[in-house]
Amino acid sequence: MTSAPEPATPSAPDLRVLCQAVGEDLLLLALLHDRELTAQTLDALRQDGVGDLLGLRLASPAAREALDLLRQGLSDIPHPPDAQTLDILAAEYADIYLNHTFEASPCESVWLDEDGLIMQEPMFQIRAWYQRYGLTVANWRLRTDDHLVSQLQFLAFLLQGDASTPRLEEIARFLDEHLLRWIGAFASRIAARSRTRFYAGLASLTAAYLEEFRDLAADLLACPRPSAAEIEERLRPPREVLGQAVKGPLPYRPSEGPGW
Repeated sequence: MTSAPEPATPSAPDLRVLCQAVGEDLLLLALLHDRELTAQTLDALRQDGVGDLLGLRLASPAAREALDLLRQGLSDIPHPPDAQTLDILAAEYADIYLNHTFEASPCESVWLDEDGLIMQEPMFQIRAWYQRYGLTVANWRLRTDDHLVSQLQFLAFLLQGDASTPRLEEIARFLDEHLLRWIGAFASRIAARSRTRFYAGLASLTAAYLEEFRDLAADLLACPRPSAAEIEERLRPPREVLGQAVKGPLPYRPSEGPGW
């Protein structure tokens, strides 16, 4: 009887190439979530093809379906786009990212805070991650630390820096404890309420991409993904409050929380 072979560990160059490619993909997704679509952006997407712009070859059914939806959304837009179409897309962007018309906030706190409030404990947790790497958001009053775009840009920064197994472990932990806890719900709500197939596809692709990359990281690290229950337990260390051990982070109060 022979023992089963050990999982293959990618060589340093292979891991470096993968991390670079995924980092560039996340910057592209961040750009599309970041601002209103322009004729120039749409031309670039059409010229190269949405799927061909991605360095990671997506294979999951959810990712392939999301890519198809985004392609259909792109085909819905006249070429070149007329002013009316750009206005419709701009209004859709505002409904998702500015006015919260769809009740699908791009900010993590709204999804994870028990009262659904913005700028709560999840934001401070993410800010602490940024500070560990000497990073800050440009203006937290305009775009908070826990905004989807900020988190995608942070992941891209990590991926395009130290391409190593410990760094990949850090990225996996950040995904588990933050984006992957809510991005699926965000994408589902946008897909259900969006009036354009482009933004429905973009939200769905972002969620599916992150899930597929996390699965790939689990394979590369030879470490199964933790369950949702395991992640929640990890995030609820015992805390001593008034002499009693309780679980979970202390509620944020403006007079007592971290200062700016």
